[in-house]
Amino acid sequence: MTALLLDQGLAPGAAVILRERGFDAVHVLEVGLDQAEDIEVLATAAEQNRVCVTFDHDFHTHLALAGQGRPSVILLRVEGLSASAQADLIASLCVSCGAALNEGAAVSADGRLVRIRRLPLR
Repeated sequence: MTALLLDQGLAPGAAVILRERGFDAVHVLEVGLDQAEDIEVLATAAEQNRVCVTFDHDFHTHLALAGQGRPSVILLRVEGLSASAQADLIASLCVSCGAALNEGAAVSADGRLVRIRRLPLR
């Protein structure tokens, strides 16, 4: 199963819900990264072999500039979701995009459409 690192904008409760569903999920707040720069969050995700989940568009930019194949990033392009709805969407993306995420991908989703780009981004 995909290990996840949820970024600051996501509800900490979403990580709790995902863990209850069997996912290895942590929120940046739980691991002392709530004030960290994007680069540090990405580096931690890469070191721990986790997929970074974020609302921050800059993460895909950082991936493109770094030219690396890891970590995979899921960019959620829908805000205002409850922790439960965030967990539902993240879990769904982990299932539907699992192979791509395991290989290295930048995924963006707005709740209806999903875009997958293989890493490294060019």
